[in-house]
Amino acid sequence: MPHREFKDTLYAQFARVGHALASPKRIELLDLLSQGEKPVERLAEYAHAPVKNTSAHLRVLRQARLVETRKEGTHVFYRLADGHVEGFLRTFQTLGHTRLAEVEQVTRLFLLNLDALQPVTLAELRRRLRDGSATIIDVRPREEYDAGHIPGAVSMPVTEVKRRLKELPRNREVIAYCRGPYCVYSLDAVTALRKKGYRARRASPGLPDWRLAGLPVSVGTE
Repeated sequence: MPHREFKDTLYAQFARVGHALASPKRIELLDLLSQGEKPVERLAEYAHAPVKNTSAHLRVLRQARLVETRKEGTHVFYRLADGHVEGFLRTFQTLGHTRLAEVEQVTRLFLLNLDALQPVTLAELRRRLRDGSATIIDVRPREEYDAGHIPGAVSMPVTEVKRRLKELPRNREVIAYCRGPYCVYSLDAVTALRKKGYRARRASPGLPDWRLAGLPVSVGTE
């Protein structure tokens, strides 16, 4: 094969991944799948998109070998193809945050301006878990918690926080984590907690960041 033909063929294959990522909705679907496998109906619900459109986006991701499927009855479940996809997704997001000023502006507008307290870092989250000086709550949907969560974290979906306040001790700070640095569930949770007099902060890392750091992950119920 002549060198030019080799290069053209090679980069055309790489471009398949670029094409799969050339849609905001497909990037969001990958982010959702980094929390654990989901049926197309649930992905459509979380992404606020029609099931038909979501299925079309997932086909593109599957053609690029970024996601895989399994069938259970009439439902098709999607998952990330492997850990390399999850690592690439986080690197991709970090690159966008570093190189695009608009990402920083949007983040500041919707997160930082609504929360004056510094988010908890991965290092601090690990330390607080070790010394038991904070109550760690996972505010993602329960199915995502069951698929994988930070050991020692309590499942408290953001929709349940207000009615489960009595389960949280008032003499310790509450740290809420969700899907990652751009997830608003933790912001909603700490806002509700602070209004009730709790000391609460949101964690910047989510489960994917914890897992990519090589830290242990628990599966199933507490």
